[in-house]
Amino acid sequence: MKNTFLLILLLTLTMQVAAQQPVSGIYAVYFTDKGDGKSSVINPEAYLSPRAIERRLKQDLTFDESDIPVNAAYINSVNEKGAKVICRSRWFNFIVISAGADIASQIEVLPCVSKLQLIKAQTKQVNGSKTEKDYFLNESVSPRDLKNTEQNTSDLYNYGAAFNQINQIKGQGLHNSGFAGQGKAIAVIDAGFNSVDIMPCFDQLRAGNQILGVRDFAVPGNNVYATSMNSHGTKVLSCMAANVSGQMVGTAPAADYWLLRSEVAESESVIEEYYWLSAAEFADSVGVDLINSSLGYTTFDDAGTNHSYADMDGNTTVISRAADKAAAKGILVVNSAGNSGGAGWWYIGAPADADSVFTIGAVDASGKRASFSSVGPTYDRRIKPTVAAQGQSAAVYGPTGLSAANGTSFSSPIICGMTACLWQAWPNLTNMQIMDVIKATASQASSPDSLLGWGIPDYSQAVLLPTKIHTPKSETFTLYPNPVTDHLTIVLPAQVSAKFEVAICDLQGRKVKTYQGEANGQKVIQLNGLRFLSPGIYMIRIKDEFTSYTQKIIRIQD
Repeated sequence: MKNTFLLILLLTLTMQVAAQQPVSGIYAVYFTDKGDGKSSVINPEAYLSPRAIERRLKQDLTFDESDIPVNAAYINSVNEKGAKVICRSRWFNFIVISAGADIASQIEVLPCVSKLQLIKAQTKQVNGSKTEKDYFLNESVSPRDLKNTEQNTSDLYNYGAAFNQINQIKGQGLHNSGFAGQGKAIAVIDAGFNSVDIMPCFDQLRAGNQILGVRDFAVPGNNVYATSMNSHGTKVLSCMAANVSGQMVGTAPAADYWLLRSEVAESESVIEEYYWLSAAEFADSVGVDLINSSLGYTTFDDAGTNHSYADMDGNTTVISRAADKAAAKGILVVNSAGNSGGAGWWYIGAPADADSVFTIGAVDASGKRASFSSVGPTYDRRIKPTVAAQGQSAAVYGPTGLSAANGTSFSSPIICGMTACLWQAWPNLTNMQIMDVIKATASQASSPDSLLGWGIPDYSQAVLLPTKIHTPKSETFTLYPNPVTDHLTIVLPAQVSAKFEVAICDLQGRKVKTYQGEANGQKVIQLNGLRFLSPGIYMIRIKDEFTSYTQKIIRIQD
């Protein structure tokens, strides 16, 4: 009996030790910090584009340690152990690696590593892997009748087959007023952009140099336009960027686009959430204003990595945390709700569950909820989707031409593109304010539910609402010279009240110099002795008892 007890104890301890040992697979390696002294030295110009910095400044957002890249020396120390680096995240300070159990054990004890998290154990490819992704389910495509008798002859664009999906959200008024997305940059994070470089419906997009760049985060260096690529992203892009008069015009034909591939359409793996994170961080760095993501994640080929409904709380999955972080950087993240509303999973997936994500459901041409459109609420009982647009029999362009398609994958870009136009009309609103304006003027604003959220937007009303919103003014006063060395002249806004404060703030929002004044007819003030400022970007903020006005300056070396 004693020997039996000892044997059971030995087996138990052996199993516990084995369970604690790293296994071969894919890991997230979290680091302790960004490196000696790096946490206090934030230099946005070194790793963010001017457009990215401008987006933050417009929304009065500060820069912090999450903007600093992962420490290169730390990555090298992992590389030296023989691991393969798959991707990295400056926002969450980790890298993703592929490594054997012995290598993982060595990495885990490095002084710079705070945590080694197994993402996916190394397993053999399961025969019969999914050929159709859950999130693409029900996205059928059929030939489209191009005839359309409803077109308003007074509209700037002849929308052709896309008329109903634009008219349903009352988007023509923005276009007719000259707001077609000019100056707004949209990142399309998707599964591939088959033939976008040669399709006639994108001729004007290419002619106007509106495709700012492409990148593949799933297989770096891939040609995202290749005919072997999935065409899901092509169809999604067409809902915003197609421009063929009388056939199809998208919701933001004048916007700029980054085409980013994070999705591997032929299989479903949790690693794709990390590819999405990499794409979102890149989108932030190049200065996009909006992300359209017609993607979502619930279950995977490896059932051991599946999400549960309890995970749909906006804070559990890495992709949902990434989407919220992108929103915190001033990007409006627009994501499809999913196509599981008819059976099975039912609920929205990730990152549609994230708190700050603009989640889009689908309706048919008459405004009735499409039966496939995924529903809410989130696990923590928040209302999702946010709003809805046509996703049943929506007009899309693919490599084979114009067709009708079903899916929230298409209602999402319809909303994303039109929202870019609205934001163009009201550039001083923040991403969250833009979302709130659209919700407030949608068809179910008085009684939102977890089928269609706040309902179908009305952009003709949304464009009027910001006149009633008190928002900080931007770029509304004059200062010179800019860039500045030592002396700065400021012409006060005409409407500034008697008592005011002028503050020079760094990019973390900290005041480094202030000036208290009283207007009393004073229109010009001068700040002297600015050589104490280190070269870089600063904010000039004029604040009175009613509002604030902001403008950026660049301090240069003499």
